[in-house]
Amino acid sequence: MMGLGLFGHYYHQAAQGALFTLQTDLAVAQREAMRWREESRELIAGLSSEIQKQFARWQLTNAEAEVGMLLLKGLRHQEIANICVSSERTVREQARSLYRKAEVPGRSSLSAFFFWRICCCLKSRYFK
Repeated sequence: MMGLGLFGHYYHQAAQGALFTLQTDLAVAQREAMRWREESRELIAGLSSEIQKQFARWQLTNAEAEVGMLLLKGLRHQEIANICVSSERTVREQARSLYRKAEVPGRSSLSAFFFWRICCCLKSRYFK
């Protein structure tokens, strides 16, 4: 019986060590994310502005533009419906209308439309 108690003690210590490591790694990742956001604030604001300009060129309604931004952020239709206080069906229709006006087949092509333009601006051996 003493063996099980000793095993439990060592198991608990190992679990506490793993938990501490995870908490430390999470804190480091959160600091790095905050630093990146601060360093990229102007870039992100400019990108958002350019996306809005393109939405205007496509003559999207305000609702379609809002859905578009949320789609680009990776939210699902139901999540967007919850944020916009509308039905998932309405969000799907707004997304379809956006895709039609943008002349893209779907969400991934919409994202690629903007991502490709960002990559074209990068000086890299991968994007020429």
